[in-house]
Amino acid sequence: MENKIALVTGGSRGLGKSTILNLAQKGVDGILTYHSRQDEARNVVAEVQQMGRKAVALQLDTGNSKGFAPFAEQVKSVLRQYWQRDRFDFLVNNAGIGLHATFSDTTEEQFDRLMNIHFKGVFFLTQALLPLMADGGRIVNLSSGLARFSLAGYSAYAAMKGAVEVLTRYLAKELGPRRIAVNAVAPGAIETDFGGGMVRDNKDINRMIASETSLGRVGLPDDIGGLIASLLSDENGWINGQRIEASGGIFL
Repeated sequence: MENKIALVTGGSRGLGKSTILNLAQKGVDGILTYHSRQDEARNVVAEVQQMGRKAVALQLDTGNSKGFAPFAEQVKSVLRQYWQRDRFDFLVNNAGIGLHATFSDTTEEQFDRLMNIHFKGVFFLTQALLPLMADGGRIVNLSSGLARFSLAGYSAYAAMKGAVEVLTRYLAKELGPRRIAVNAVAPGAIETDFGGGMVRDNKDINRMIASETSLGRVGLPDDIGGLIASLLSDENGWINGQRIEASGGIFL
């Protein structure tokens, strides 16, 4: 039986890296994208190889939709070169950036950058890669707890994630004939370098989030990477069109 292959955007660090490594532990090979940190991407590839699995890192700007068609050609070439295959199985739309700005202070430039990466990028990258996805595959789109609860300063970011959640349901509907299940995973606050590492490095913010979370701590990357790997396992193939929040029970 052929090994499964996952394509994870933003896989060089944070949640994407955790996802790639957790999938490798379950025997899934990986294609990961990075924006600028090629050295970190290479380190992730090396970690996967040490686990006895295959991985390839490709550069991609998920905020530039004009690059998606050439990227799809790259993926096609890599699949043939490393796996002697024409299809991959799982797509995880993880790449993203943070923005903390009040509604009144959010600029059009900031809004457009968020939209291009978090919504337009997810929409058209998925569209470009669908011909390379195997029937019966899976898609996971990363949302955010901020699409459910509201914290001042995240109106633009959270609105994009809300759009991704609606798109997820429509993709689940339209890709049903190909037996491709599509779900959204919504992390709570996680200790990564996302948004300048605020949750990880600011003790007051970390303490405040932990105090509002039922399980009494802030999330870690493996809390999310482990969930995504589990969601992509054979046992969870019947979950479709859902928003799954992994936040330890924040603001319940």
